[in-house]
Amino acid sequence: MKSGDMSIYYLKTEQLLPVDIQQAWAFFSSPGNLARITPPAMDFKTLTDIREQEIYTGMLIDYTVKPLFGIPLHWRTEIIDVKKPFSFKDVQLKGPYRLWEHTHTFQETEDGVLMQDLVKYQLPFGPLGRLTHALLVRKKLEDLFAYRKAAIERIFK
Repeated sequence: MKSGDMSIYYLKTEQLLPVDIQQAWAFFSSPGNLARITPPAMDFKTLTDIREQEIYTGMLIDYTVKPLFGIPLHWRTEIIDVKKPFSFKDVQLKGPYRLWEHTHTFQETEDGVLMQDLVKYQLPFGPLGRLTHALLVRKKLEDLFAYRKAAIERIFK
């Protein structure tokens, strides 16, 4: 496959949280909270015994998730670049994407904490991956982050 066949996509969201940076970090740095902000239809389950651990650079976390058509997928991420309480990144080691890098940043403001998510991702299968992205994947990701935003608003109100 030519390198020109590789499309890299970005999805960026931001949300103002009515909390201080320590509260934001405490919630988002606990992998156990991810299921609380994931749509129930995705049947998200953490396989790694994380108890109430805070993330750290090098942490590996395994999940199962049903992103499309109810088909379960194994997803393994590694937490990298932890800069407590300002940012961290999770990268997919095993899962449906050719590339998945999700950077979480937290910035204290006068009105609370501005949380930003930047996802850099790439699908496998060249032209078929691009078509699947256009028809399905982009909308699914946008819906996932819209659900997360609403769930986070309910949690932090």
